[in-house]
Amino acid sequence: MNEPTTPSPTPAAPRAGLRRYLPPLFAASLVALLGYALLKPASDTTTGGVLVGREAPAFALTTPEGQNVTLAALRGRPVVLNFWASWCDPCREEAPLFNALNAQARPDGLAVVGVLFQEPKLDAAKRFAQQYGLNYPHLLDPRAATAIDYGVSGIPETVFIDPQGVIRHIDRGGLDLARLNAGLGTIGVPALKEGAL
Repeated sequence: MNEPTTPSPTPAAPRAGLRRYLPPLFAASLVALLGYALLKPASDTTTGGVLVGREAPAFALTTPEGQNVTLAALRGRPVVLNFWASWCDPCREEAPLFNALNAQARPDGLAVVGVLFQEPKLDAAKRFAQQYGLNYPHLLDPRAATAIDYGVSGIPETVFIDPQGVIRHIDRGGLDLARLNAGLGTIGVPALKEGAL
């Protein structure tokens, strides 16, 4: 009688062992990629984004001094809304632009408004604003609800809103003069001159 023999493993057997590791490796890679995308700082990009052409999300926030500021109260004026924090290096680089923009006497009624984004130290934000002469309203967004409404994924991020309350341009990353002026042009505001800096 012939005894049954066990078939010898084929070369494909080691591949089957690898297959069981592929789904967890794929999942781990996907989680790592998603984590990187969510945690990286804003890249220097000008974007259309899904909000461009839509009405700007309403907000009602306060300054550290207790002054209430709403988007509704700014209706009829072009608005430059800048999300920033004192710990953000690109925010420091673009601060002189916002200082010059706000300091210029503007017949168009431009409103420059800052929104503090994940700012753990209010005193540091106040020192930052004093250091760069930023004397326009800086609003507290303690639960980041306004940042979420505007789709802020990193800072700095600047939103250009026309007098009718429609978002016309969004810029992510530190602004330079050319990018600031490109945004201003979309809301009918004359360009900031190089000599104003």
